[in-house]
Parts: sequence; structure tokens; C-alpha cells
Amino acid sequence: MGLKYLRNVATLCLDTDKCTGCGACVDVCPHSVFNLSAGKANITQKDMCMECGACAVNCPALAIAVKAGVGCALAYINGWITGGEPDCGCGKGCS
Repeated sequence: MGLKYLRNVATLCLDTDKCTGCGACVDVCPHSVFNLSAGKANITQKDMCMECGACAVNCPALAIAVKAGVGCALAYINGWITGGEPDCGCGKGCS
């Protein structure tokens, strides 16, 4: 298993209703964040997402959204400002 980043800060979101199961996300993800199951993509390792954006750019169904390169840096900044744990807030509402 590869490097994990901060827990629960990746901005990666997958809309399984839009997913066609083409597997492009599985093929392009450098950290194996996705797999295919029952004809749909699934996020299996969200904390390993480095927010490169390759999955979203290559998804023909527009089922994937990610704010490329945002999560970890913003999480640290918010933690410093609030004096709390790193939290970018961008991933809230995603499953």
C-alpha cells in the first residue's frame, strides 16, 4: 500500500448514479484509489488520493469531481488559523 495523506481531507467525489463503469478512473489513478464492482466505480482508498485530477479529466460520464491539489494544503492552513485539526471542509457532503 502506498502513502496516505491526511485523513478525510481529499476533495474527491464520485457520483455513482452517473458512473457508467468504463474503468477509466481505475486505469489512470496513480494510487489505486478506485476499483470496479458490480459495473460501477467505487472509491476504496480516498485517503490515498493526491488530488492530481486525472480521474476527473478522464471520466467520460463526468461522474468524478476533485479540486486538484487543494485538500492537504488548505487543511493545514485551516488548522493553523483555527488552532484545530487539519480540515479543508471541501469533502463534506461526498460519500
